[in-house]
Amino acid sequence: MNHIDTKERILDAAEHLFARDGFHRTSLRAITGEARVNLAAVHYHFGSKEALLDAIFERRLDPMNRSRRESLEALVQSARRKGECPAVRDALRAFILPALSLVEGGGGDFMTLVGRTFAEPDDALRGLFMTRMQPLFLLLFETLAEALPDLPRETLFGRLQFALGAMGHTMCRRGRFSILPEGISPTGDAAAQAEALIHFVAAGLEAP
Repeated sequence: MNHIDTKERILDAAEHLFARDGFHRTSLRAITGEARVNLAAVHYHFGSKEALLDAIFERRLDPMNRSRRESLEALVQSARRKGECPAVRDALRAFILPALSLVEGGGGDFMTLVGRTFAEPDDALRGLFMTRMQPLFLLLFETLAEALPDLPRETLFGRLQFALGAMGHTMCRRGRFSILPEGISPTGDAAAQAEALIHFVAAGLEAP
């Protein structure tokens, strides 16, 4: 087994166990058992459990956020060339669709892990996530501010917090419903759910 295979197996195992049991309830021994590696391999590749969590965030978030950034920047540049405001729904689509596509492509454990990170009473864990997300969030905010120039920035910020809550719930809980009204069977792939979420969130952002 080469170093890349070992590192990926550790990341896969840690992501699954952190999502299932939580960061603090998951031991390094449990991770090494799941990954079928020795403890020295974890220390060699990552150094600590916190660094391992950060590596999981890096593996999932950095490629996704590069794609989001490229789409948002292209949207803004295109709108400016035309002398128009960026479209709110296009900005939201650039942010939402990559995350839901990640879940569709097998990243459900990661989204569950993100939800757990915010549920656990540990600011350091949330800080690891937010450090990687902050630049993208600020770009989304500025793009939406340009898309909605008549909306006060303070109002936009508050509405975007509500929007992120809806996005986070959808991304972390996609396909898992504990309570359903009789006769309701949620369906739809990532693209369909993304469009439904985009229209819902855009209505809130664009409200008078």
